[in-house]
Amino acid sequence: MMGPARKTSERGVALLTVLLLVAVLATLASVVLDDIRFGVRRAANAEAVGQARWYALGAERLAASQIAALVGGSGRVTLETGWAERTFSLPLENGMIQGRLADGAACFNLNSVVDGTGDVISKRATGVAQFNALLTALGFAPREAEMLAAALTDWIDSDGIRESGGAEDEAYLAGSQAYRTGGTLLAEVSELRAIRGFTGPVYDRLRPYVCAVPTNDLSPINVNTLTPDKAVLITMLTEGKVSPELARRVIADRPAGGWSASDFLQLPAIIQGVPADPGQIQETTRFFTLQTEVTYLDAEVVASGLFEVDPSRQVRLVARRWTYDE
Repeated sequence: MMGPARKTSERGVALLTVLLLVAVLATLASVVLDDIRFGVRRAANAEAVGQARWYALGAERLAASQIAALVGGSGRVTLETGWAERTFSLPLENGMIQGRLADGAACFNLNSVVDGTGDVISKRATGVAQFNALLTALGFAPREAEMLAAALTDWIDSDGIRESGGAEDEAYLAGSQAYRTGGTLLAEVSELRAIRGFTGPVYDRLRPYVCAVPTNDLSPINVNTLTPDKAVLITMLTEGKVSPELARRVIADRPAGGWSASDFLQLPAIIQGVPADPGQIQETTRFFTLQTEVTYLDAEVVASGLFEVDPSRQVRLVARRWTYDE
């Protein structure tokens, strides 16, 4: 016969087994519920991000309409209406859209140091001279400016001939992380980081004054949207003949309605340094940039857009990035 002590022991083992099973099942249930909650949250986040992106695309349509209005009529674009660099906010249910429109051509076009298309891209002396003038106006030593301009030219041009102070494929292939030169136009300014000489401090110093628009035309500068902090762009256009200080005074004396291109070229301060290509002096703007930030529920979306106005004044989006424009 089974003794009382043995029966008690068996009942204790059975109870312990049941408790262990309950604990295991409870743990499994908790894990499953966490997975379900995570899946629901992930689906909701994805839906919120998707909706936020649609709102960002809507902001692009709104910006395109505003650009069309700016370039309509006389075609002259000025800062009179306060459209530039001003953040506009559009409230949403459960969120907010914020956008900032700017003159996307108030900068030196890095691609202008070369000429040509396709497989034949070569150095453009005027573009290089203007880049040198910009670098010098920003405080770079003349030799450093020459080397940076040469390195940029070698990176974009299609030949393998090294400019004085520049760097072609062999210089980059010899590094710890081997790569080749681009051999084509820059798609965005951040590509400068891959070019010899354009260190972090150099990039940060240069970034506010340069851009990489999808053409290698000499930089088309709208003199009616230049602000005093961009006065060095006039120095760039005149290849150093007009100092930044004089350029700031010129901008300060700009008439309320802006200049015509011909009137600007006749200013006493400018006559001494008319650009090699007077067509670079514009009274309208060809490129515009839009920075958009959307918050919706728990989602945050950022977009950077580049718009171009064609000769018939039609506005089209030529580039979009789902990130800040570095």
